[in-house]
Amino acid sequence: MKTTSDSQRSCGRRFFGWTLLSLAFSSPLLTAQDKKKDGPPPVCFIRIANTVAPGTGNVKVLVDGSDVYEPGYKFGAVTGGIGLTPGNHTVTIRREGVKEGTSKVNVEKDQTVTLIPFAERIPATDQEPAHFEIRILRLKQKETESGRSASFISVSGQAEVQAELRDPAGKWEKVFGKRMMIGEATIKYPEGYVPVRVNGKDMKPIPIGDVGNYVVVLYDDPEGKLCTMNFRDFKFLSAD
Repeated sequence: MKTTSDSQRSCGRRFFGWTLLSLAFSSPLLTAQDKKKDGPPPVCFIRIANTVAPGTGNVKVLVDGSDVYEPGYKFGAVTGGIGLTPGNHTVTIRREGVKEGTSKVNVEKDQTVTLIPFAERIPATDQEPAHFEIRILRLKQKETESGRSASFISVSGQAEVQAELRDPAGKWEKVFGKRMMIGEATIKYPEGYVPVRVNGKDMKPIPIGDVGNYVVVLYDDPEGKLCTMNFRDFKFLSAD
């Protein structure tokens, strides 16, 4: 099953039932594997949601040592499904001026694993000066969702934000989102746009269409402004 993405930027989203995410910290790079030119087509995928703000140029994504897209991906971009053969793969994320990050990923048949690279400031030590290093959040799909749901993931540097979401009856409900957390909620709107506010400021609404899981990634731009990217998945997400 190939997963596509419907991405759109906005600022702020609603957070429910927060559950702590696990970080996929950098690990040693495995030996590159030659991709087979013959044989069955790919039947699993990874998706990259690029939130690496520090550094220059586009983000480069390497799978098993091979660059998947030579021009690289712009800041704030969400890729479509990058096709792979099922099994274990090593994904490396690079950006000029930032220490690279690497994650080992096991991708099962007909599944899409979402990877969210972001930069973390590392304090100076006796061995090296302060610098930014890429970390990778790794999210796997679980059970199929028959209705409309939302998953909220924060990699923002802000410890906590206050978001408000208006229900179909016009009532605004306040919720709080904490850094490095994930939450799930049922979307009550059958279609259209869900109005949202963050820290008292009106933001772009969440576009709602077909059934599925609407993923909202909260992150900081290079100036520290709180922003979000959206894409639609067909299943719930869980920390790997």
